Amino acid sequence: MGRTIPCDVAVVGGGLAGSLVALALAARHPTLDVRIVEEADTLGGNHVWSFFGSDVAAEDRWLLAPLVVHAWRGYDIAFPAHARTLDETYYSLTSARLDAVVRERLPAHALMTGRRVLACSATAVVLGDGDRVEARGVIDARGPGDLSRLDLGWQKFVGRTLSLAEPHDVERPVVMDATVPQIDGYRFVYCLPFSPTRMFVEDTYYSDTPDLDVPSIRDRISAYATTHGWHGDTDDGHEETGVLPVAIGGDFDAYWRSSGTGVAKVGMRAGLFHPTTGYSLPDAVRTAAMIATRRDLSGPALHATTHDHAKALWRGRGFYRMLDAMLFKAAEPQERYRVLERFYRLDAGLIGRFYAGRSTMTDKARVLIGKPPVPIARAVRALAGGR
Repeated sequence: MGRTIPCDVAVVGGGLAGSLVALALAARHPTLDVRIVEEADTLGGNHVWSFFGSDVAAEDRWLLAPLVVHAWRGYDIAFPAHARTLDETYYSLTSARLDAVVRERLPAHALMTGRRVLACSATAVVLGDGDRVEARGVIDARGPGDLSRLDLGWQKFVGRTLSLAEPHDVERPVVMDATVPQIDGYRFVYCLPFSPTRMFVEDTYYSDTPDLDVPSIRDRISAYATTHGWHGDTDDGHEETGVLPVAIGGDFDAYWRSSGTGVAKVGMRAGLFHPTTGYSLPDAVRTAAMIATRRDLSGPALHATTHDHAKALWRGRGFYRMLDAMLFKAAEPQERYRVLERFYRLDAGLIGRFYAGRSTMTDKARVLIGKPPVPIARAVRALAGGR
């Protein structure tokens, strides 16, 4: 016979979104019995997450501050006809740091790692070993639902940390180097100087398909490093891969229902990601901070809170999905870089608000004004839903 484990709130999934919810609840409700149920033995997977300072509101920075392991002032971008340094703070955190902070801030019994979940409802979690968690409220943070319910492009990548024989002399992140050959859609390389002799290099593609040819991309990363005079090996075996959705359209309600009805959701499972970048960190922070302000943490109340929050953001982000339609359906794959090259000539504040998902009406007008770097007829068809 399995055990019944009672608690106040059970968070199912110990990735970034779920872990942030647990940290926020523990901080704002210190007497609350919060559990994280995670199939892996550690939290957060194997990731490097990065964000701009402007992505996170000042009142929410307390939640991320203990997790930051790298910080820089300024970042660079480079395109065939345009290069620029932007004066913006940039931060990175890692899965290892996330795991360590959660273990430090929550009691040992709160981390139910290595536990497979069979099913969950608004108030219960059924585990593969026969145990059952019964909670006032359950929050599902296990990753995407059925993405086929959405019209998507893809941002996909392979990232490797290189340990170099000599210092690289790179002072700040290179968020986009699009001077590389354009392969499989819009391609750019992303570099983070972790130390004078450690460099994280990520080869990224805005592609029509989610297929990821990891061996070929590894070779391209090695070639890129060689071109820059960075000689060395992968450091401590760190390599990560990712395929992020870029939302063009779709049925939000059908997507929400695809991973269960009546259960609160956060992160990718709730559709909480930037439509153009696929990044979920800023939304994960806002959602966790919002949940922690709630007094009613029952299953129905948590479901209403997270569903209404996610649906409101989906409705409010139609502008970004419109731009994605133009990028994927109007621009030729090898010419997509021109859209981003033009974007990065705009005001730095506009760029920051865009990545934070907080573009103003003036920002939106400025992005659309002028001759678009895509054929007009194809742009019109893309916006009308055709190719």
